[in-house]
Amino acid sequence: MGALPWWTRDEVATRILAGETLLIRHGHVIRIPPSWLLAHPGGELAVLHFVGRDATDEIDAYHCDDTLKRMNSYVVAQVAIGEEGWQPLVPPLMSGWVLKTGNDGRRTWKREAAAVRDSKISPSSQILLVKNPNEPPTESSPTLSTLLPPPTTLSPKIQAQHSAAYKALHKQITDAGFYKTPYLSGYGPEAIRYGLLAAMSAILYGRGWLITSAVFLGLFWHQLAFTAHDLGHMGVTHNWTYDRLLGIFIADFLGGLSIGWWVDNHNVHHLVTNHPSHDPDIEHMPFFAISPHFLTSLYSSYYKRIMTLDEPARFFLSMQHKLFYIVMSLGRFNLYGNSYTFLAKALFHPVKAKGGRWSYWLEVLGIGLFWSWYGAVLYGCGNFRMALAYMLVSHIVTSPLHVQIVLSHFSRSTDDLGPTESFPHRQLRTTTDVICPEHLAFIHGGLHLQVTHHLFPRLPRHNLRKASILVKAFAKERGLEYAEFGFIKGNGEVRDVLQTVAEQVKLVKMVADAEVKDAAHRAIAH
Repeated sequence: MGALPWWTRDEVATRILAGETLLIRHGHVIRIPPSWLLAHPGGELAVLHFVGRDATDEIDAYHCDDTLKRMNSYVVAQVAIGEEGWQPLVPPLMSGWVLKTGNDGRRTWKREAAAVRDSKISPSSQILLVKNPNEPPTESSPTLSTLLPPPTTLSPKIQAQHSAAYKALHKQITDAGFYKTPYLSGYGPEAIRYGLLAAMSAILYGRGWLITSAVFLGLFWHQLAFTAHDLGHMGVTHNWTYDRLLGIFIADFLGGLSIGWWVDNHNVHHLVTNHPSHDPDIEHMPFFAISPHFLTSLYSSYYKRIMTLDEPARFFLSMQHKLFYIVMSLGRFNLYGNSYTFLAKALFHPVKAKGGRWSYWLEVLGIGLFWSWYGAVLYGCGNFRMALAYMLVSHIVTSPLHVQIVLSHFSRSTDDLGPTESFPHRQLRTTTDVICPEHLAFIHGGLHLQVTHHLFPRLPRHNLRKASILVKAFAKERGLEYAEFGFIKGNGEVRDVLQTVAEQVKLVKMVADAEVKDAAHRAIAH
């Protein structure tokens, strides 16, 4: 690598403000070229959330050894790492600033949203994004003060110790062979299960048992989602091309969903878990809000829109705990919408295909073929009413998967503790397991062990149970909570959270109505 210059924190900050994309790994500064940023298979936001921060744990958790070696060619400097770790900066993205490339090829700063750093319901470290004020911004680009983190209650030294202990745990996980995919014992039984479910659906359909056929098709999709999930994380063959090809076959052709969208969305969820302004997996306005923060019309850095608290949102949110299972039953239709929106945008922005045009067009072909065969299935039902029933049943049967996913996060903390927070601390704070007997783990696909999965996302899920034993020991040693609850209790806790926010929605509306009446009375009096 040769002799590298030493950069101070101020030098790193100055270069970031000048438009360079810099992050820290093992005391080295990695500079991400714009071309690599746009083509990053995990999505550009996965990188932008760590500009100016030590991303060692996240990078090592998400990339295979070959990718990590290639990353060395982008190292441009080194920095001093003390016992309190690297003193982090706030990524511009998390304060509402992004770099845009103009028609002349120049990259300039644009403020997408305004950052709110103080709130009566937030910790001092919290930074939330809201819509830009109507008046022109006072600054045309982020400044040094933009990059400086707000005060935090966390001890940098303790967070650095958590990070060091996590690195030791990661080595222990690797040395134990948990990254080796159990093809025969893991995916063997699953392949048989997939085949039986698909065969039963086809046989029953041929005999005219259409609704029962729809049930088995839904179960087929439900189970397939777990393998598609693994492929998106490069957790099967551990080769991006092979896993992406298999992912397109399973997710796009067999399921009608974009694996490219899922990777782009899911990686951000893993990296900024439960952050109201940045985690797309908790941004479900106008149907759900799991934190009072959403009642302030936050801006989503992922969806690039204001999550407005308008009248439709007030209506749904005031009853969200009652509508929870109804909305979840139709969750797959939302996945279609997100998938096709992503692919439509990628048509005009080819780099969003993440991996080359061949990946994009294979996805488009796969989804086209999906609707060809599934459309033929619906057409063969004989009439519109039966086709509609078949579609609804086959989709509703997959809904337990959507419920399971939200159980692991909806009841957990949505506080932003700032860039000082270590990777393991953040994941243990925002994620919980669903307790499940081993003989029923196939129903959850093994992904009920979300805590371990969030700490080691590329780990084959068939090895999560063994790895979770080490993770629990790690949490106990570090004095961190390892949260877990049963399926029924978890449902209750999520509904309690939804009900609490629903009551606040009603309270906000009552206050607003009272203020309107008071203003009207004053106007009449004058």
